Amino acid sequence: MKELVEVIAKALVDNPDEVVVTQKKEGRNIRIQLHVAPSDMGKVIGRQGRIARAIRSVVKAASVQEDYRIDVDID
Repeated sequence: MKELVEVIAKALVDNPDEVVVTQKKEGRNIRIQLHVAPSDMGKVIGRQGRIARAIRSVVKAASVQEDYRIDVDID
């Protein structure tokens, strides 16, 4: 899942070198944290959070087979 979030984020931003994705496993939960440059934050969040919601939906759909609950945080 970490790689999926990283590919999506790098396609959206102007500074793909500054995209950092970390993953922490906490029991049945996986927390993925996405860090981008401050100037690219609006591109990742989108208007009214639409892009961020879409990223979370794609990750949730991809995680159905793995039987984990995955949270995506954008910092």
